[in-house]
Amino acid sequence: MTDSRPSAIRVPLTARWLLTLVFLGLLGWFLDLEQLVVELSRFSLLAVGLALLVSVAQVALSAWRWRYTARRLGLGLTMKTAVTEYYLAMFLNQCLPGGVVGDVNRAWRHGSGSGERQKALHGVMIERLSGQLVMSAVAVCGGFWLVAGHPDLQMLAGNWANGVIVPALGLIAVFTLVLGLGSRAWQGLRRYLASLGRDIYRGLLNPRSLPLQIVSSLLVVASYLGVFWLLAASGREGMSAEQTLTLLALCSLLLLAMVIPLTVAGWGVREGAAAVLWPLAGLPAEQGVALSVGYGLTVLLSSLPGGLFVFSRASDGR
Repeated sequence: MTDSRPSAIRVPLTARWLLTLVFLGLLGWFLDLEQLVVELSRFSLLAVGLALLVSVAQVALSAWRWRYTARRLGLGLTMKTAVTEYYLAMFLNQCLPGGVVGDVNRAWRHGSGSGERQKALHGVMIERLSGQLVMSAVAVCGGFWLVAGHPDLQMLAGNWANGVIVPALGLIAVFTLVLGLGSRAWQGLRRYLASLGRDIYRGLLNPRSLPLQIVSSLLVVASYLGVFWLLAASGREGMSAEQTLTLLALCSLLLLAMVIPLTVAGWGVREGAAAVLWPLAGLPAEQGVALSVGYGLTVLLSSLPGGLFVFSRASDGR
């Protein structure tokens, strides 16, 4: 249940804690707290227990994906080490601001053990990239499904495209042009990008690697959405197929919201996104926020075993 956070938005560590508290405080101010408590009380211990079991499978799948990627780059990594290091990364990402500390630590420890620090870093980057690409594709499909049936979401999607996608494409075009000029200032970066590109091909885009990466990442994303579904379905008589699809589509968008690196472990941002998205889909905001809080607490609980490995040795004991 970890997610990489882009480093382009740099916020001081103390500010992340402050923003987390501010966002959650504002939500508490605007929402109906009594209704929120009612929604939270729907979560049964059975649903939480099953969600924690799903998280175990999720960590195993994610660790296998990382091990497979590392081996494609020529690095050794045992499954036992991959699992323990992944738990440690989850724990650090949940407890420390930034959301990438655990992944950086995972890459550093693996690089210290293997003696190939750049390839170890690339292995973690490619493994996270695989997950993010598939998760984004699932969210886009879910977003299209939601937009097709909700006029309010159609207007929001149009405004978001005009305000975000078009400027982003323009920046990418400018950056590509600058890199293509061939100035000496960019030569070192271009060499590194060429090395990274080769590793991305070997670990992700190679015809042999890509199917396994897609399948494993789809299973990981399915485990994320499975946790949401277990929590949402607890305490309810049943959900229709349309309600289930709406729920999963909304939750896929929440997963993308967690990528925004402003707060600690996505707290506040995720709940704020739920408070906006659920009413647009004709559902109470308190329902979405309660589900988001339940998901966040489940992720935190599932990461606790990683605390056992904080003072363990680097990967493979070296």
